[in-house]
Amino acid sequence: MLTSLQNPLVKQIRKLHSSKERHKQQLFLLEGTHLLEEACAANYPLEVVCSTPEWQDTHPLLWEKACYLCERSEIVSEDVLKAIATTVQPDGVVATAKRGDGPAGTRPKGDAPKEPPHRGERLGKVPFTGIVLALETVQDPGNLGTIIRTAAAAGASGLWLSEDSVDLDNPKVLRASAGQWFRLAMAVSPDLKTTIQQSKQAGMQIIATLPSATFTYWDVDWRKPSLILLGNEGAGLSPELTEIADLQVKIPLSPGVESLNVAITAALMLYEAQRQKKYE
Repeated sequence: MLTSLQNPLVKQIRKLHSSKERHKQQLFLLEGTHLLEEACAANYPLEVVCSTPEWQDTHPLLWEKACYLCERSEIVSEDVLKAIATTVQPDGVVATAKRGDGPAGTRPKGDAPKEPPHRGERLGKVPFTGIVLALETVQDPGNLGTIIRTAAAAGASGLWLSEDSVDLDNPKVLRASAGQWFRLAMAVSPDLKTTIQQSKQAGMQIIATLPSATFTYWDVDWRKPSLILLGNEGAGLSPELTEIADLQVKIPLSPGVESLNVAITAALMLYEAQRQKKYE
């Protein structure tokens, strides 16, 4: 059992609390039973799994599955678990996993665990079909996690994120996604404008969300492959991206209300798309 906070592994995992270290180590944190369950259900490749003896005793099957997927497993004391977790009251388990292009999280060839053969490629690339979200400079991890959760629930095809947004694998993003992080194709775009233009060339209609737009979101024919552009919580979409759009739409608001939360905006349009497809 690991009991020392000075243990090299403990120090390494603690550093993953910062974005800089997650990028440097190319690892991210998975905290809590529910996220670990979802990762295991997706056969997501893990690096290290740490749990308290009490958690292991309470979740023997999940512990066995996690050990099957990981490179290293360790039983740790309560103090160590609290030190490596970012939450105030961790529930007994913390894991680390490889970062990748979004949550595809694939390992380099020759570096996969011996078992199982599924190496986390399940998420694949974001397709140029169906309903896809493109998020520009979204900063709040709770918003991003909620959008991911909603997109997965509404049957979206995937999500693009600009490089200057909050990290896809920020611990708060994963928690806010309620495990749906593992069920949606996602990727960080090095150049969101280029990605949008590629989507357009592939036959997708580009929908920009603007409070000053003439059309409302229910005027869109969502049965067509569509890319929804959503902007920063405060500044909204940049003019550069807005100009590329085929259609600009708004959500009607009562007088005196300036805007809606970006996650709510995403939810309304995603479910309008689902409604139209259901009754076509």
